[in-house]
Amino acid sequence: MPHVNAAGPHGVPRDSIHSFTAMPAVPVAIGLGANIGDRLGRLEDACRALDSMLADQRCSAVYESEPMYLEDQPPFLNACCAGRTMMPARSLLEALQAIERGAGRSPGGRRYGPRELDLDLLLYGDHVIEEAGLQVPHPRMTERAFVLWPLAEIAGDRLHPESGETIVRMAAALPRDGLRLHAPALCAPRAAE
Repeated sequence: MPHVNAAGPHGVPRDSIHSFTAMPAVPVAIGLGANIGDRLGRLEDACRALDSMLADQRCSAVYESEPMYLEDQPPFLNACCAGRTMMPARSLLEALQAIERGAGRSPGGRRYGPRELDLDLLLYGDHVIEEAGLQVPHPRMTERAFVLWPLAEIAGDRLHPESGETIVRMAAALPRDGLRLHAPALCAPRAAE
């Protein structure tokens, strides 16, 4: 007769409770962008909101660039943040979307169009995730200088889970033309407690 574990809290088998609660934090990278209203203020607010979700948060400098896909709109400000989280990928994505809504972004809207705030989950550890509404690594990050150059500042040695290339090497393959430094790093590193 097979051995059956008695269920612990929330239906998790007792044998796996220790490993479940001891799960290590996952390194993540998030892209930030805005091109409507107080662009820099919205990125700063988003950085502060992310601070509650990410341990060891690091943020890149802020860059201005012309729109890439839909050109008839104002220039974007972009940056990246990296850190570690205990949140599952789907929960993190939902939290990012809540921050976007808090900044005034409405669900839907014109694809690649103007936005008050855009937060993209770029990397979630070395996971490759393809689910409805959630793709990690971000499927277009490799073609975007406004993502790879800021990300290379704070996580240049990270490997893209599909190509195996470092972020810094991928950034170097994209022209930096049109990417203008706009402001220093969004968030200063927190002092160790």
